[in-house]
Amino acid sequence: VGTGPYKIADVDPGRRIVLERVADYWGKDLPVNRGKHNFDRLVIEYYLDETAMVEAFKGDRYDFRLENSAKRWATEYDFPAVTDGRVVLQTFKTNQASPMQAFIFNLRREKFSDPRVRQAFNLAFDFEWMNKNIFFGQYARTDSFFEGSELEATGLPSAKELEILEPLRGQIPDEVFTADYENPVNGDTGAVRANLRKATALLQEAGWSIQDGALTNNESGEKMELEFLLRSPTFERVVLPYKQSLKRLGIEASLRVVDTAQYQARIEEFDFDMAVDGFAQSLSPGNEQRDFWGSASADRDGSRNTIGIKDPAIDKLIDAIIFAPDRETLVAATRALDRVLLWNHFVVPQWWSSLRTARWDRFGLPETLPAFAPAGGFPDVWWHEEGFAAKQAEDTSASEASE
Repeated sequence: VGTGPYKIADVDPGRRIVLERVADYWGKDLPVNRGKHNFDRLVIEYYLDETAMVEAFKGDRYDFRLENSAKRWATEYDFPAVTDGRVVLQTFKTNQASPMQAFIFNLRREKFSDPRVRQAFNLAFDFEWMNKNIFFGQYARTDSFFEGSELEATGLPSAKELEILEPLRGQIPDEVFTADYENPVNGDTGAVRANLRKATALLQEAGWSIQDGALTNNESGEKMELEFLLRSPTFERVVLPYKQSLKRLGIEASLRVVDTAQYQARIEEFDFDMAVDGFAQSLSPGNEQRDFWGSASADRDGSRNTIGIKDPAIDKLIDAIIFAPDRETLVAATRALDRVLLWNHFVVPQWWSSLRTARWDRFGLPETLPAFAPAGGFPDVWWHEEGFAAKQAEDTSASEASE
């Protein structure tokens, strides 16, 4: 059995893993590995607390950081090492599909069974206000399950897509054939009112009305109450204003933040109303689509079909992807699936951005970076730059001396 370019040299459980380069790695001279795996030793440190992890980076306890918080990126990266150039801030855009991160509905709950109800939730989500007031304008709204890639559905279906979609007419939303999917736009008072009016109309069509101040199902008498299940307190600042918007529709929402272990257990057992999930995609989709959206995985504990989708038409589209005879058909089938997932309103899409990175300036990297590698291909194609490191040490010594 062959080994990879690195082997585990040391493990301190819960704290760090040390990897060492394999000197006689069998594939080191293959063309695909040319210029890669340049570090003799990689140390991966683990931190239980996000604040401690950021402060450790500022103190030069580790070299490279991928920042996922827009607030932190905007407010906490003005420390001396940044201003004097010892720490480099850089964003990277990859040609990989950006994951669909979203609020997901648990379709195993009857109250979410009607797509008009789910669409109403999206209409109430004021992304534009959040982006301006919470995210420092750093995000764009996600409007595809294959965002930013050639697999993303745009415009109306192509002729090749229609070959796949036409046999499913009547089994999938009519809008798939007639409209390009777009998220609602809020952000100002007029737009918010208009979208809430549209949401109210959709809820009424679906059999819900306001009774004693609460959105109530006309047949069952069930009130529209739900809980957002979260594993990070960071998301409270997103859910709280969203709750207020839903309240204007008569929807009573609460939120619960639990530890990672409990969150994972509840997600795997489908014990939630709404949660946040992300669906990362490759540029060659295949069997994993069955686990994401296939009927057979909907009731299998631990599956990635957290939403609980059971739709024969979607199963057929997944098969069209898996058994595509060529790239052209694969792309068309994936775009068709993208359209059908979007127009079923299975999620309330959230946002995406370029990858934000911070690094101590001691690395060299290729002039032309890998087009499909996240964060500029770090660490695969980067290397330690002795000159940078030496100059940085001199600058640090000089700075400390002046203090």
